[in-house]
Amino acid sequence: MKDREKMAIACIGWGSLIWDQQGLPVTGKWHSDGPMLPVEFARESEAGHLTLVICPNVKRVQTYWCMLDVADMQSARDRLGIREYSQAKEKWISDNIGFIDQHTGEKYGAEGEAIASWANQHSLDGVVWTNLPCGFRRNRNVMPSGTDVISHLRELDEVGLEKAEKYVRLAPLQIDTEYRRFIEKEFGWHPSSVI
Repeated sequence: MKDREKMAIACIGWGSLIWDQQGLPVTGKWHSDGPMLPVEFARESEAGHLTLVICPNVKRVQTYWCMLDVADMQSARDRLGIREYSQAKEKWISDNIGFIDQHTGEKYGAEGEAIASWANQHSLDGVVWTNLPCGFRRNRNVMPSGTDVISHLRELDEVGLEKAEKYVRLAPLQIDTEYRRFIEKEFGWHPSSVI
């Protein structure tokens, strides 16, 4: 990379980031040939619905990626951090935004090796992704079972259930996970994603 060239930095996505960028400086479209990552509907959001996160010991699915209009890795991490949590500060971003900088060799976050290999194949200078832990709010970093997920959804109030349904239905079709199939069977929430 020449000194004054802008870095080629991508963002990986698998959930709401794809249909609701909220100011993330995406350039072009989302591509459906992102790295194969182990993601699942296994994190309770602050609003109570379930979100997709990288999890240990689950089936890998093909994720999405897009280019970001940012000058450097720190800008990419900051912008994704603010998109994920509007009040994100440096520590939150440092803890919850995964990244790979191909020039410095720095990397942080779950699945870093797999993402670095994928980034090399796409001639990218860097990659960022959301690196939030799985689990319910009361028990972060503990992978819920499929039964736990269904029980949690049944306990949501009407507003929470509507948010949960929207998130599950809008998740891209290729994010075909075991828990998604449980949810479809139990609630009839089949994909309505345009991606």
